[in-house]
Amino acid sequence: MKTLVIDTATKACSVALYDGDEVIAAAHEVIGRGHAERLLPLIAALPDRGKADRIYVDVGPGSFTGIRVGLAAAKALAFAWQVPVHGFGCLSLVAAMAVAEIGHEVPIDVVMTGGHGEYYFEQFGLDGQSLSPAVSLSPQNVWNLSDRNHVAGDIDPGGGGPVWHHLLPDARQWHLLADAAPLTPSPAYVRPPDAKPTMAAA
Repeated sequence: MKTLVIDTATKACSVALYDGDEVIAAAHEVIGRGHAERLLPLIAALPDRGKADRIYVDVGPGSFTGIRVGLAAAKALAFAWQVPVHGFGCLSLVAAMAVAEIGHEVPIDVVMTGGHGEYYFEQFGLDGQSLSPAVSLSPQNVWNLSDRNHVAGDIDPGGGGPVWHHLLPDARQWHLLADAAPLTPSPAYVRPPDAKPTMAAA
């Protein structure tokens, strides 16, 4: 079974085409902004333009715009190819990547850039399962809560405390979550979107 994996939830933009658990082709770029412009060309450059039997897409938390770009592309391709689309968690993938980097199971705190000066924070146990839902917190509250020996993500806690693993989600590492239950392909924003709908004139 071929699987197309899409990740646009952070400043990275990545795609991977799997055949079973093996990556056939992939691309990973740290672009900051501009996911809408880069994503489709990256998919088109994959073998058979990325066509697969199913699609997995990063649903966040992360950049609101990036998440929307990835979900829109995944759903459009799923409709065109008549295949199912599933979600996976941004912080879950980063936690799994950190454990793979360490080489054995350890509890992990994941801290990623949020918005308005806040960070996304989630703790994972020895089994790689989330211990509580991801939250958006101020930096001070994050470091007050974080008590693990290993912290992963894109925010270096500094201070010579925990071992830091600088990681961004990467579609090429999706196989680390392949046995996890798929998520609904809907955005996991954690905090309210920046843009609020305008009130209709009376």
